[in-house]
Amino acid sequence: MSSTDHSGFKPGFKHNDNNDMIPIGLVRAMFALVAVSLALVTFAAVTGREKAAIPPPAPIVEQWSIRMIGNDAQAVTVRRADGSLLADMDHGGFVTVIQNGLMTMRRRHDIDPTLPIDIIRFENGRLAAIDPLTDYRVELTVFGPENQAAFEAMLQKY
Repeated sequence: MSSTDHSGFKPGFKHNDNNDMIPIGLVRAMFALVAVSLALVTFAAVTGREKAAIPPPAPIVEQWSIRMIGNDAQAVTVRRADGSLLADMDHGGFVTVIQNGLMTMRRRHDIDPTLPIDIIRFENGRLAAIDPLTDYRVELTVFGPENQAAFEAMLQKY
């Protein structure tokens, strides 16, 4: 056989690979998980199943009405319901996050975003921001002690 005879030679770097990158069984399992999740959510919605992630009701201990006005991406001004200044923050942090969420929800319902929102302390220690005009509700205590402290510091000045 001569060195130029290539009859029957197949390059070694190309080969038929019957292995897929993601096994078909895993793809089917992923679709099955999506289908089962959708079925469970549909069942809960159709049957009116009680929501499980809502905190248990508790008596209200204290309640404040505040107005949160966003000045830009980070700055927020917080006023009492009567309009007097409570806090003016260049970097509002968590307070700005809550204000942005409130503004988004009120924009969806075509409501003035500067109208008051209620901050409520419950007997069991929870602190929540509840909008009486929409279904916007944020349990402030679940975001950690630092974020709750941002509202606590403002409310001490109220």
